[in-house]
Amino acid sequence: MKSLFPVVMLSGALVLPTLTYARQVTFETQLSSYRGDGAYLALYLTDRTGQLQRTLWVAGPKAKYHRQLRDWYRAAGSAAKVDGITGASIGAGKTLRVTLDLADTLIGAGYEVRIDTAVEDMNAYPAEVIVPLTTSGADRLVQGSGYVKSFRYSL
Repeated sequence: MKSLFPVVMLSGALVLPTLTYARQVTFETQLSSYRGDGAYLALYLTDRTGQLQRTLWVAGPKAKYHRQLRDWYRAAGSAAKVDGITGASIGAGKTLRVTLDLADTLIGAGYEVRIDTAVEDMNAYPAEVIVPLTTSGADRLVQGSGYVKSFRYSL
């Protein structure tokens, strides 16, 4: 019986991390009702120093316009390094909802969610939204400084 206890503890220690490895996180970005074409948007994670860690989503299919998403593009190095998922640009007044699996180790560890936006023949807003990725910050609405009317994430 004494030898069974360490085996059970070791088994639990090996299994438990796999159960809590990742969780679904939903990112919701609502754009304001501006006049113009669809917005290109980069949703990405940075570490404590502001270094790009992962691109989560890029809205806007034409790579030649990705350079307008200045902070993200500079950090990524080039459009060839897009490691997230891409989709269509987002129209004025529309909402983009993206649900992704993120490692639990990213939440509350100093990472930030950032959004860059740009619209053709209009302004670009690098780092328009910067939000710490924490459990306490989940479901809080944040206003952007340009095309983003509101942003929130849910765990």
